[in-house]
Amino acid sequence: MTSQRAEDPDTRDSGDYEPESSVVGTSKPRLLQVLGPGLITGASDDDPSGIATYSQVGAQFGYGLGWIMLFSYPLMCSVQMIAARIGRTTDHGIAGNLRRYYPASLTRVIVVLLFIANVINLGADLGAMGEAVTLLVPGPAHLYVVVFGVICIVTQVFMQYAQYVRVLKWLTLALFAYIATLFAVDVDWAQLARDLVLPPLRWDDAYLTGIVAVLGTTISPYLFFWQAAEEVEDIDTKPTREALLRMPAQGPSALHRIGIDTIVGMGFSNVVALSIIVTTAATLHAHGITDIQSSAQAAEALRPIAGNFAFALFAMGIVGTGLLAVPVLAGSSAYAIGEAMQWPSGLARQPKEAMAFYVTLALATLIGVFFNFLPIDPIRALYWSAVLNGVIAVPVMVIMMLMAARFKVMGQFAISGWLQIIGWLSTGVMALAVVGMGVSWLR
Repeated sequence: MTSQRAEDPDTRDSGDYEPESSVVGTSKPRLLQVLGPGLITGASDDDPSGIATYSQVGAQFGYGLGWIMLFSYPLMCSVQMIAARIGRTTDHGIAGNLRRYYPASLTRVIVVLLFIANVINLGADLGAMGEAVTLLVPGPAHLYVVVFGVICIVTQVFMQYAQYVRVLKWLTLALFAYIATLFAVDVDWAQLARDLVLPPLRWDDAYLTGIVAVLGTTISPYLFFWQAAEEVEDIDTKPTREALLRMPAQGPSALHRIGIDTIVGMGFSNVVALSIIVTTAATLHAHGITDIQSSAQAAEALRPIAGNFAFALFAMGIVGTGLLAVPVLAGSSAYAIGEAMQWPSGLARQPKEAMAFYVTLALATLIGVFFNFLPIDPIRALYWSAVLNGVIAVPVMVIMMLMAARFKVMGQFAISGWLQIIGWLSTGVMALAVVGMGVSWLR
């Protein structure tokens, strides 16, 4: 990728140097400099759609589904590491490698499904953000939806890439609202510990759908595409980085950085998700409130039980996480379509250099905004978008695993060993969860 935006001098720090260790060494950069695509990807996983899903399972099942966050953590880490390695090694994202090595029809199907799922998710997220603001500042929710949509488009299109990444990193702090909320409510820690160690497993439609929804939220296709694409962006914008296929000597340092970035990012994501499940279990479920249809409704329901402080934190967190997740959803769609169509793509490019890419990004966001003006229940769509993501994730993960293990694609950096084993285990778990949900529906 050439003709990028002018480089921000702040990006030329020790954190972008990878021929030696990017984590330790003579320069000893701070951890925040090492964290990047993995941290932002993990934080964007806890979007308003995810908050609604975690709130629903917490209200419906109490602490009984909290175990899924511990179980999914190594699965998330392995899949996201594989996605990041594909981008860092090949200098192409998931869709770009699909186009290069697999049939065009397969690429088109996956990209179209990703776009549909992302737009539904994006529209539901914007709707949840609008509703959350009305809880804090009374006004028309639709107006807030439009304002948020415009903000997300303008920042992605016109903000310099290095500055934009810093904004996304700062937005991850919004997730601490949910950790703070956890300690503002009365949790039955003994019961939580029992359910985490010996979960009360069930075989019914609601429980299996809840598992698929949680897995579809935590292991979601847009996260794969985004993290791989951001590794490509970093190659193109940080002058010391080269694709590992061109510069294998950078491999050990680059893979070490990716490992730390992903482990921290996914760990942060899962701690926040578990905090939301536990908070709603300790408050809503404990008081007989088991039917939560949105993240904003969960925040409102918290007010009489946990007080105004917990309510306000929960509501503000929805807005903050939405401002992080909406650009990631729109951006992953634009990256996927741009790579599939061989357009000049990337947030580091000037709008005039990647017009089709930015039009796709803006269009995805605008469709999400428009979604909230249709006679469709965007709130219910939050939950089912997570289920849809879970279903779509299975074929995408199968292809990623095959791609990442091919010497033709990855050269000497083809995955093997524990990463390959856990990656296939993650794929199998997702497939079993989807099949189990389907069987339970047909009974």
